[in-house]
Amino acid sequence: MTLTRFAPSPTGTLHVGNIRAALHNWLWARKTGGRFVLRIDDTDAQRSEERFVDAIRCDLAWLGLAPDAEVRQSERFALYEARFDALLRAGRIYPAYESAQELDLKRKILLGRGLPPIYDRAALALSNADRAALEADGVRPHWRFKLDRDAPIAWNDLIRGPQNFDPAAMSDPVVRRADGSWLYMLPSAIDDIDLGVSHVVRGEDHVSNTALQLQMFAAMDAAPPAFAHAALLTGAEGKLSKRLGALGVDHFREIGIEPPAIRAFLARLGTSAPVEAVDDAALIAGFDFARFGRAPARFDEGELAHLNARVVHALDHADVADRLPAGMGRAEWEAVRPNLTTVAGAAEWWQVIEGPIAPPPAADDAGFLAMAAQLAATIDWSADPWHALTAALKEATGRKGKPLFLPLRRALTGRDHGPDMAALLPLIGRDRAIARLGAAGLV
Repeated sequence: MTLTRFAPSPTGTLHVGNIRAALHNWLWARKTGGRFVLRIDDTDAQRSEERFVDAIRCDLAWLGLAPDAEVRQSERFALYEARFDALLRAGRIYPAYESAQELDLKRKILLGRGLPPIYDRAALALSNADRAALEADGVRPHWRFKLDRDAPIAWNDLIRGPQNFDPAAMSDPVVRRADGSWLYMLPSAIDDIDLGVSHVVRGEDHVSNTALQLQMFAAMDAAPPAFAHAALLTGAEGKLSKRLGALGVDHFREIGIEPPAIRAFLARLGTSAPVEAVDDAALIAGFDFARFGRAPARFDEGELAHLNARVVHALDHADVADRLPAGMGRAEWEAVRPNLTTVAGAAEWWQVIEGPIAPPPAADDAGFLAMAAQLAATIDWSADPWHALTAALKEATGRKGKPLFLPLRRALTGRDHGPDMAALLPLIGRDRAIARLGAAGLV
């Protein structure tokens, strides 16, 4: 069975890149009838905060990406310890004693010689006596995974295609700090084995991690999952933007972006499929790693806003009733919906319907509007009052087009543009309409 996982660290809130990764994992699990797991990577006790765990859960729920299960790395230390000990006995993990300053100096020397800054494995040359002397002096080791430098690393990425890495050009990764805390690489691979993860779907910034982790899977006699690395997002200006790291659920909620719009936008961003307002069933059915491109995906908030407007235009009253002003019913929602870019914008049109409004000065049209008030009192309001009123005014004054319609709209709504007046005028109602037209006719 397909099992995907989304593995955020609770050191902050989710940003748009995280959201996109979660969505890709959710879509693939749903398409293949599998399961989508949330893995909280909280091995860093100093930086992890419970409030961020809660925020991640709430954000996923709001986005409509609720996981089928949740695990926490902080509850799995015994499993990591057992695997660590086995790898240590097998000679695939070894202690290293260099300080951060010493390692930094080594890197600078290599770079100064025009060489790649690869760890020189000096720790492997230490004897038992050397290690004992260092530890007697209070030097505590960190721990590295020993790469097999004779085994080329290759896999067929579901997005990027064939990938090849030379382990001889890579440093043995540190998997555990001197204080005993875990880094990302080894616990993640252990979890993927233990949970039965079938597909690891993440950003292309993890490609080199995958190369290292493939050797970890082999060292633990486990078949690796399939990997798919999506191109990273770029800003509208065409380059990587720090702003993308600040865009999260709170931002999208604040500006009125709907979860279906976020899902529709991010699901197809960077693919050959058109970005359009479609439902989840269509997103799931069309999700295909083969449709992803290798070029960075351009994230444009303006494009998202346009898509959001199309989503809002398709929302039923039942979908938004709890977010509308008190008293605003289906008829009012359906009348103003085509002119909205966000659901919150309905409040402005509810005020137009209910009043009071402040129409702009209409001195040149005062007589016309006074006549409109008189005619509005005589027409049939039970059917189509807007067309009845405009027909009567056209016959009485000879006006047509903009000179006929615009002064009426301004007097009745205080706006030059807005929803179809045929739908809006019955909601304003006879008495309010006559009062507004009469007031404008007095100017």
